[in-house]
Amino acid sequence: MAGQPLWLSLKLGWYLFKQRLRGRKYFPLTMILEPLEDCNLTCTGCGRIREYEPIIDQQLTLEDCMRAVAECDPPVVSIAGGEPLMHPQIGEIVAGIIKQKRFVYLCTNALLFKKGMKVIPPSPYFSLVVHLDGLRETHDIAVERKGVYDVAIKAIKEARARGYRVCTNTTLFSGNRPEEYHQLFAMLNDMGVEGMMVSPGFQYKEVAHHDIFMQREEAQSFFRRIFEGCKDGIRFYNNPLYLDFLQGKRDYTCTQWTTPTYTPAGWRKPCYLIADGHAKTYEELMTTVQWDAYGLGKDPRCDTCMMHCGFEGSAILEAMNKPGAFIELAARSVLPGRRVRGFGRSKGGVKEPQTKEKRPVA
Repeated sequence: MAGQPLWLSLKLGWYLFKQRLRGRKYFPLTMILEPLEDCNLTCTGCGRIREYEPIIDQQLTLEDCMRAVAECDPPVVSIAGGEPLMHPQIGEIVAGIIKQKRFVYLCTNALLFKKGMKVIPPSPYFSLVVHLDGLRETHDIAVERKGVYDVAIKAIKEARARGYRVCTNTTLFSGNRPEEYHQLFAMLNDMGVEGMMVSPGFQYKEVAHHDIFMQREEAQSFFRRIFEGCKDGIRFYNNPLYLDFLQGKRDYTCTQWTTPTYTPAGWRKPCYLIADGHAKTYEELMTTVQWDAYGLGKDPRCDTCMMHCGFEGSAILEAMNKPGAFIELAARSVLPGRRVRGFGRSKGGVKEPQTKEKRPVA
């Protein structure tokens, strides 16, 4: 069942149509804005607070944020970090982006949700995205603090009661049990969450010593088991073609340029996950990165990556360019029932799960 609101789907469709008319090859679908990298948690699988430790005290100003968003000109802005609710101007940042009629998704661990509700009113253009990596024990272990799960659940309930749009973001790691996520997603669905975003964890070099990251074949098998066990009507926020990709039913090339990321250090080159440098402007980012140098089989850091920031845009672009994929995407996004079910094999990227997988180059 579709989690994404109809008006958002229509706006994105119109945006994509305009890009095609203009003949643009590279354009943003979602901009990731990180006003700060500081956080009130030290999640085991997070590379951000460790990667940006030398500048952890630096923050973007309201003017910095507005300038970067205007320069990139995306239809959707995902505000992340760090913990964005720690930023003293977060209410003004969100209000400024919404004023431009862009959709805003604020990713949070929910520890400061009461502050967030004081400075950010409900809006059709705004959604809280609450981080939940499992049920109580699993989530609290992942974030390295007891009680965080209970705060997150309380925040979701209170936000829904006050009229906020709420999504969740779940990162899956090796050793998790699929049955736990059948229970988690069913519970969140019943709580009125708009949709659940899912993705396997990325092995940042700063946390690579933790044995928690799945290889590609392991991740595909894991997601197949998760989706097969979910009850009908579960609202996943990711588009269904990307969910096929997670299960190994489609092949996609990474399109990391669809999700540019702006931080206190500048625009990350090349992507949200890898920073070989930072560009001062969005134009510099788009014109100096050799996009074809990254991806599966090209850069060993990419070989296990299946993150939505690199591949969800690929699925959308396939739908733009192939009528069959577009019809399938549209139908599976609006028909009731289990959104993760495919229509069977089709041309243009769908494949059966493989039994062998190339391992990362050492």
